[in-house]
Amino acid sequence: MKYYEITFRIEGDAGIMQDARDLLAALAGETGFETFEEVEDGLKGYVQTELFDENALKDVIADFPFEDVGINYEIAEAEYRDWNEQWEQEGFEPIIVDDRCVIHDGRHLPEKLPEGAIEVEIDAKLAFGTGNHETTRTIVSQLLNTDLKSKSVLDCGCGTGILGIVALLCGASHVVGYDIDEWSADNARHNAIINRVDDRYTSLLGDSKVLQNIEEQFDIVVANINRNILLNDMEVFVAKMKEGATLVLSGFYESDVKILTDKAISLGLKPAVKRTDGNWAMLCFSLPLR
Repeated sequence: MKYYEITFRIEGDAGIMQDARDLLAALAGETGFETFEEVEDGLKGYVQTELFDENALKDVIADFPFEDVGINYEIAEAEYRDWNEQWEQEGFEPIIVDDRCVIHDGRHLPEKLPEGAIEVEIDAKLAFGTGNHETTRTIVSQLLNTDLKSKSVLDCGCGTGILGIVALLCGASHVVGYDIDEWSADNARHNAIINRVDDRYTSLLGDSKVLQNIEEQFDIVVANINRNILLNDMEVFVAKMKEGATLVLSGFYESDVKILTDKAISLGLKPAVKRTDGNWAMLCFSLPLR
Protein backbone atom coordinates (compact mmCIF):
# COMPACT_ATOMS: atom_id res chain seq x y z
CA MET A 1 0.00 0.00 0.00
CA LYS A 2 1.52 3.32 -1.09
CA TYR A 3 1.35 6.54 0.92
CA TYR A 4 2.01 10.22 0.47
CA GLU A 5 3.99 12.00 3.15
CA ILE A 6 2.64 15.53 3.57
CA THR A 7 4.90 17.92 5.49
CA PHE A 8 2.92 20.78 7.02
CA ARG A 9 4.76 23.94 8.06
CA ILE A 10 2.81 25.94 10.61
CA GLU A 11 3.62 29.64 10.99
CA GLY A 12 2.34 31.54 14.01
CA ASP A 13 2.78 32.17 17.70
CA ALA A 14 4.86 29.42 19.34
CA GLY A 15 2.41 29.34 22.24
CA ILE A 16 -0.34 27.86 20.10
CA MET A 17 1.84 25.54 17.98
CA GLN A 18 0.71 22.38 19.79
CA ASP A 19 -2.95 23.34 19.61
CA ALA A 20 -2.55 24.12 15.92
CA ARG A 21 -0.94 20.72 15.35
CA ASP A 22 -3.75 18.95 17.20
CA LEU A 23 -6.48 20.75 15.29
CA LEU A 24 -4.78 20.28 11.92
CA ALA A 25 -4.42 16.56 12.61
CA ALA A 26 -8.09 16.27 13.56
CA LEU A 27 -9.28 18.14 10.46
CA ALA A 28 -6.88 16.41 8.06
CA GLY A 29 -7.94 13.09 9.56
CA GLU A 30 -11.43 13.77 8.27
CA THR A 31 -10.02 13.91 4.71
CA GLY A 32 -8.39 10.47 4.85
CA PHE A 33 -5.06 10.94 6.67
CA GLU A 34 -4.25 7.91 8.82
CA THR A 35 -1.42 8.97 11.08
CA PHE A 36 0.78 11.93 11.97
CA GLU A 37 4.22 12.74 13.33
CA GLU A 38 5.14 15.99 15.04
CA VAL A 39 8.10 17.91 13.66
CA GLU A 40 9.76 21.05 15.01
CA ASP A 41 7.77 23.56 12.99
CA GLY A 42 4.66 21.58 12.18
CA LEU A 43 3.44 18.13 11.36
CA LYS A 44 3.93 15.24 8.96
CA GLY A 45 0.81 13.43 7.82
CA TYR A 46 0.44 10.16 5.93
CA VAL A 47 -2.40 9.27 3.58
CA GLN A 48 -2.92 6.48 1.07
CA THR A 49 -2.14 7.77 -2.41
CA GLU A 50 -5.45 6.54 -3.79
CA LEU A 51 -7.40 8.29 -1.01
CA PHE A 52 -5.60 11.63 -1.08
CA ASP A 53 -7.95 14.51 -1.87
CA GLU A 54 -5.87 17.66 -2.26
CA ASN A 55 -8.90 19.86 -2.81
CA ALA A 56 -10.36 18.75 0.51
CA LEU A 57 -7.01 19.45 2.18
CA LYS A 58 -6.89 22.93 0.65
CA ASP A 59 -10.38 23.58 2.05
CA VAL A 60 -9.20 22.53 5.53
CA ILE A 61 -6.31 24.98 5.37
CA ALA A 62 -8.43 27.79 3.91
CA ASP A 63 -11.02 27.39 6.68
CA PHE A 64 -8.53 26.82 9.50
CA PRO A 65 -10.12 28.52 12.52
CA PHE A 66 -6.95 29.95 14.10
CA GLU A 67 -6.36 33.54 13.07
CA ASP A 68 -2.80 34.62 12.33
CA VAL A 69 -1.73 31.03 11.64
CA GLY A 70 -0.33 30.16 8.22
CA ILE A 71 -0.04 26.59 6.91
CA ASN A 72 1.99 25.45 3.93
CA TYR A 73 2.60 21.89 2.83
CA GLU A 74 4.80 19.76 0.59
CA ILE A 75 3.86 16.39 -0.91
CA ALA A 76 6.28 13.48 -1.32
CA GLU A 77 5.96 9.73 -1.75
CA ALA A 78 6.46 8.09 1.63
CA GLU A 79 8.97 5.37 2.35
CA TYR A 80 7.10 2.13 3.01
CA ARG A 81 6.26 1.60 6.68
CA ASP A 82 3.80 -0.74 8.34
CA TRP A 83 1.95 1.83 10.44
CA ASN A 84 -0.17 -0.75 12.24
CA GLU A 85 2.88 -2.78 13.25
CA GLN A 86 4.74 0.34 14.38
CA TRP A 87 1.84 1.54 16.53
CA GLU A 88 1.35 -1.89 18.08
CA GLN A 89 5.07 -2.03 18.95
CA GLU A 90 5.06 1.41 20.58
CA GLY A 91 1.63 1.49 22.26
CA PHE A 92 1.04 3.97 25.08
CA GLU A 93 1.64 4.26 28.80
CA PRO A 94 -1.29 3.69 31.21
CA ILE A 95 -3.57 6.70 31.69
CA ILE A 96 -5.43 7.33 34.93
CA VAL A 97 -8.59 9.45 34.88
CA ASP A 98 -9.90 10.85 38.18
CA ASP A 99 -8.31 7.90 40.06
CA ARG A 100 -11.37 5.93 38.94
CA CYS A 101 -10.42 4.63 35.51
CA VAL A 102 -7.14 3.20 34.19
CA ILE A 103 -6.74 2.97 30.42
CA HIS A 104 -3.88 0.90 29.02
CA ASP A 105 -2.82 -1.24 26.09
CA GLY A 106 -1.71 -4.85 26.15
CA ARG A 107 1.99 -3.97 26.30
CA HIS A 108 1.91 -1.45 29.14
CA LEU A 109 0.01 -2.83 32.11
CA PRO A 110 -0.64 -0.64 35.17
CA GLU A 111 1.54 -1.45 38.16
CA LYS A 112 -1.37 -0.90 40.53
CA LEU A 113 -5.02 0.00 40.15
CA PRO A 114 -6.51 2.73 42.35
CA GLU A 115 -9.02 1.19 44.73
CA GLY A 116 -12.38 0.71 43.03
CA ALA A 117 -11.13 1.88 39.61
CA ILE A 118 -12.35 0.31 36.39
CA GLU A 119 -9.75 -1.04 34.00
CA VAL A 120 -10.01 -0.50 30.23
CA GLU A 121 -7.68 -2.17 27.75
CA ILE A 122 -7.45 -0.49 24.36
CA ASP A 123 -5.74 -1.91 21.30
CA ALA A 124 -5.75 1.40 19.44
CA LYS A 125 -4.19 0.34 16.13
CA LEU A 126 -4.81 3.39 13.90
CA ALA A 127 -8.08 4.55 15.47
CA PHE A 128 -8.51 7.70 17.59
CA GLY A 129 -9.17 7.33 21.30
CA THR A 130 -6.71 6.08 23.90
CA GLY A 131 -7.28 8.64 26.63
CA ASN A 132 -4.11 10.51 25.73
CA HIS A 133 -6.03 13.37 24.17
CA GLU A 134 -7.68 16.02 26.34
CA THR A 135 -11.08 15.59 24.71
CA THR A 136 -11.18 11.83 25.32
CA ARG A 137 -10.09 12.22 28.94
CA THR A 138 -12.67 14.92 29.58
CA ILE A 139 -15.56 12.83 28.27
CA VAL A 140 -14.32 9.77 30.17
CA SER A 141 -14.30 11.89 33.33
CA GLN A 142 -17.82 13.10 32.60
CA LEU A 143 -19.04 9.53 32.11
CA LEU A 144 -17.44 8.48 35.39
CA ASN A 145 -19.48 11.19 37.12
CA THR A 146 -22.78 10.31 35.41
CA ASP A 147 -25.33 7.77 36.58
CA LEU A 148 -25.15 5.29 33.72
CA LYS A 149 -26.86 2.33 35.35
CA SER A 150 -29.17 0.68 32.80
CA LYS A 151 -28.78 3.64 30.42
CA SER A 152 -28.57 3.28 26.63
CA VAL A 153 -25.67 5.08 24.93
CA LEU A 154 -25.01 6.27 21.38
CA ASP A 155 -21.35 7.00 20.52
CA CYS A 156 -21.03 9.15 17.39
CA GLY A 157 -17.61 8.80 15.75
CA CYS A 158 -16.60 6.01 18.10
CA GLY A 159 -12.93 5.60 17.11
CA THR A 160 -11.47 2.87 19.33
CA GLY A 161 -14.80 2.51 21.13
CA ILE A 162 -13.28 3.74 24.38
CA LEU A 163 -16.19 5.98 25.40
CA GLY A 164 -18.81 3.30 24.87
CA ILE A 165 -16.69 0.69 26.65
CA VAL A 166 -16.22 2.98 29.66
CA ALA A 167 -19.98 3.57 29.71
CA LEU A 168 -20.67 -0.18 29.71
CA LEU A 169 -18.16 -0.79 32.50
CA CYS A 170 -19.94 1.95 34.47
CA GLY A 171 -23.29 0.19 34.18
CA ALA A 172 -24.80 1.21 30.84
CA SER A 173 -27.20 -1.36 29.42
CA HIS A 174 -25.94 -1.24 25.83
CA VAL A 175 -24.04 0.96 23.38
CA VAL A 176 -24.36 1.65 19.68
CA GLY A 177 -21.28 3.26 18.12
CA TYR A 178 -20.55 4.28 14.56
CA ASP A 179 -17.57 5.61 12.66
CA ILE A 180 -17.00 6.63 9.05
CA ASP A 181 -13.62 4.88 9.09
CA GLU A 182 -13.80 1.12 8.52
CA TRP A 183 -10.65 0.51 10.55
CA SER A 184 -12.16 2.35 13.53
CA ALA A 185 -15.50 0.52 13.35
CA ASP A 186 -13.66 -2.82 13.35
CA ASN A 187 -11.27 -1.69 16.07
CA ALA A 188 -14.15 -0.63 18.34
CA ARG A 189 -15.71 -4.07 17.96
CA HIS A 190 -12.33 -5.68 18.70
CA ASN A 191 -11.84 -3.59 21.86
CA ALA A 192 -15.34 -4.45 23.07
CA ILE A 193 -14.32 -8.13 22.85
CA ILE A 194 -11.08 -7.50 24.77
CA ASN A 195 -13.06 -5.84 27.58
CA ARG A 196 -15.76 -8.54 27.52
CA VAL A 197 -18.62 -6.19 26.73
CA ASP A 198 -19.12 -7.18 23.08
CA ASP A 199 -22.52 -8.72 23.87
CA ARG A 200 -23.76 -5.19 24.64
CA TYR A 201 -21.77 -3.23 22.03
CA THR A 202 -22.84 -2.67 18.43
CA SER A 203 -20.35 -1.07 16.03
CA LEU A 204 -21.60 0.36 12.73
CA LEU A 205 -19.73 1.65 9.69
CA GLY A 206 -20.78 5.01 8.27
CA ASP A 207 -21.51 8.62 9.13
CA SER A 208 -24.60 9.97 10.86
CA LYS A 209 -26.76 8.68 8.01
CA VAL A 210 -26.50 5.17 9.51
CA LEU A 211 -28.81 6.40 12.28
CA GLN A 212 -31.65 6.50 9.76
CA ASN A 213 -31.75 2.71 10.09
CA ILE A 214 -32.00 2.80 13.90
CA GLU A 215 -35.41 3.36 15.45
CA GLU A 216 -34.12 3.45 19.04
CA GLN A 217 -33.70 6.64 21.04
CA PHE A 218 -30.97 6.86 23.67
CA ASP A 219 -30.45 8.11 27.22
CA ILE A 220 -26.91 9.36 26.54
CA VAL A 221 -25.44 10.56 23.25
CA VAL A 222 -21.69 11.28 23.08
CA ALA A 223 -19.77 12.77 20.17
CA ASN A 224 -16.05 13.54 20.20
CA ILE A 225 -15.72 15.00 16.70
CA ASN A 226 -14.57 18.29 15.23
CA ARG A 227 -16.70 21.42 15.44
CA ASN A 228 -17.94 21.46 11.85
CA ILE A 229 -19.28 17.91 11.98
CA LEU A 230 -20.90 18.58 15.35
CA LEU A 231 -22.70 21.61 13.93
CA ASN A 232 -23.77 19.66 10.87
CA ASP A 233 -24.95 16.53 12.71
CA MET A 234 -26.33 17.92 15.96
CA GLU A 235 -29.91 17.88 14.71
CA VAL A 236 -29.52 14.16 13.95
CA PHE A 237 -28.12 13.57 17.46
CA VAL A 238 -31.09 15.33 19.05
CA ALA A 239 -33.53 13.23 17.03
CA LYS A 240 -32.00 10.13 18.67
CA MET A 241 -32.35 11.44 22.24
CA LYS A 242 -35.09 10.39 24.63
CA GLU A 243 -36.85 13.08 26.62
CA GLY A 244 -34.58 13.95 29.53
CA ALA A 245 -31.54 12.53 27.70
CA THR A 246 -28.04 14.00 27.83
CA LEU A 247 -25.83 15.07 24.91
CA VAL A 248 -22.07 15.16 25.58
CA LEU A 249 -19.91 16.96 23.02
CA SER A 250 -16.15 17.44 22.68
CA GLY A 251 -13.47 17.61 20.01
CA PHE A 252 -13.44 21.42 19.80
CA TYR A 253 -11.80 24.45 21.34
CA GLU A 254 -13.10 26.76 24.03
CA SER A 255 -13.44 29.43 21.34
CA ASP A 256 -16.07 27.20 19.67
CA VAL A 257 -18.29 26.95 22.75
CA LYS A 258 -20.61 29.82 21.85
CA ILE A 259 -21.44 28.69 18.33
CA LEU A 260 -22.08 25.11 19.50
CA THR A 261 -24.16 26.28 22.46
CA ASP A 262 -26.24 28.54 20.23
CA LYS A 263 -26.86 25.63 17.87
CA ALA A 264 -27.86 23.34 20.73
CA ILE A 265 -30.27 25.89 22.20
CA SER A 266 -31.86 26.40 18.78
CA LEU A 267 -32.62 22.67 18.76
CA GLY A 268 -34.35 22.81 22.14
CA LEU A 269 -31.46 21.65 24.32
CA LYS A 270 -30.64 23.11 27.71
CA PRO A 271 -26.98 23.78 28.66
CA ALA A 272 -25.91 21.68 31.65
CA VAL A 273 -22.12 21.34 32.02
CA LYS A 274 -19.04 23.00 30.55
CA ARG A 275 -15.54 21.68 31.21
CA THR A 276 -12.16 22.61 29.76
CA ASP A 277 -8.73 20.98 29.57
CA GLY A 278 -6.17 23.41 28.22
CA ASN A 279 -7.76 25.04 25.19
CA TRP A 280 -10.07 22.07 24.56
CA ALA A 281 -13.66 22.08 25.77
CA MET A 282 -16.55 19.73 26.53
CA LEU A 283 -20.24 20.61 26.71
CA CYS A 284 -23.20 18.72 28.11
CA PHE A 285 -26.82 19.49 27.23
CA SER A 286 -30.11 18.00 28.35
CA LEU A 287 -33.30 17.51 26.37
CA PRO A 288 -36.11 18.79 28.62
CA LEU A 289 -39.17 16.67 29.33
CA ARG A 290 -42.11 17.80 27.27
